[in-house]
Amino acid sequence: MNHPKLTRSARALALSLATSGWLLCGLAPAQAQPANAPIRIGIITDEVGPAKAYAEPVTLGAQFAAKEINAAGGVLGRQIELQIEDDQGKPDVSATMARKLVDANAVIILSLSLSTATQQAQTVTLETKTPHYTPSNSGDTLTTQLNNPWFFQSGPLGSTQVATLLSYARAMKLKRVALITETSALGQLTNRFFKEGLIRNGIEVVAEEVVPGGASTAEPQMQKIRAAKPDAIFLAGVVTPENVLMLRAYRQLGLKMPILASYNLSVPVYMNVAKGLLDGLAYVDAFDPAKPELQKFIAAWRKDHAEDPNGLHGYGYDGVYLVADALRRAGAVDKEKLRAAMQSTRGFNGVMGAKGSSYTFPEGKRTGFDESGMVVRIYEGDRQGKVVHVGTN
Repeated sequence: MNHPKLTRSARALALSLATSGWLLCGLAPAQAQPANAPIRIGIITDEVGPAKAYAEPVTLGAQFAAKEINAAGGVLGRQIELQIEDDQGKPDVSATMARKLVDANAVIILSLSLSTATQQAQTVTLETKTPHYTPSNSGDTLTTQLNNPWFFQSGPLGSTQVATLLSYARAMKLKRVALITETSALGQLTNRFFKEGLIRNGIEVVAEEVVPGGASTAEPQMQKIRAAKPDAIFLAGVVTPENVLMLRAYRQLGLKMPILASYNLSVPVYMNVAKGLLDGLAYVDAFDPAKPELQKFIAAWRKDHAEDPNGLHGYGYDGVYLVADALRRAGAVDKEKLRAAMQSTRGFNGVMGAKGSSYTFPEGKRTGFDESGMVVRIYEGDRQGKVVHVGTN
């Protein structure tokens, strides 16, 4: 016995289920990936903007690490794929690139650009619950401003850098020093940190000079410093052209007191743009030639690139290897498991930092660089030379 209404209803239901099934099948490829698909790691770098000189070598280090890991079989039986995006050093563009990488199913995003850009990108990673990590930025407030539990930092904090240089100053028994910087916001901030630390350590600041942005000489400022007769000069500038002017004026005026410089003077560009001006200058670094892990990295880099690496390469290299280690401990390509594994990182031996130092994210903290892991090095001619001081004690 036929029931036309029931038959029509059954047909409608069958059509509905078939259509739903087709739609679900159509959506599946966009959400799921084959079990052996590459593990995508997002990279936000600066290829054309103000951070290019720093970001470019860090990115090269990350690429070298991925190449090594893949040659050794990858992670969890899968290859690593780096998706690299350029934020031009602009915070708003950095956030846009973070969104693009989240949409591209990146399991984690590494920020290698400016600290301000990294801060803005966090708004996206916090909202989307995507692990986010900078192996090179040093801003002290990157892990505190947004309280983003998905964000991690293993670049040496600015406060650690200053403390290391001040520890060296105490070892030198300095009593009276001069400060010189330039007009950039970061240069002014570094100068303030230096001054506060010097005063706190009982060291008198007898002169404090600023070289204006766009200046053609720093001789007036250095002449005033010479008149003050300090035991040493703390160079807090972070803008390369102005720093070169300071070094040139120092040499032209025949000054002999030592210069102690910020971490900015570890950037390899100075070996080209300040030739003949660097010998004897002390600067903070995280590149300790005595570290066995670093020696192994240097040998591998030389073999692949036919040249020596520098600390910026090391940050990118450590960053990808630390993520690979966390992925192995997570046991799956899952964002929440990876976040938990990053937080539980303890004693990871990277190439950066003083001999014996390692990366650790203590419970409740997301800054992982060893506070005793910075060193002070001396330029020997135009080359970065020996370590003369380690740590903050």
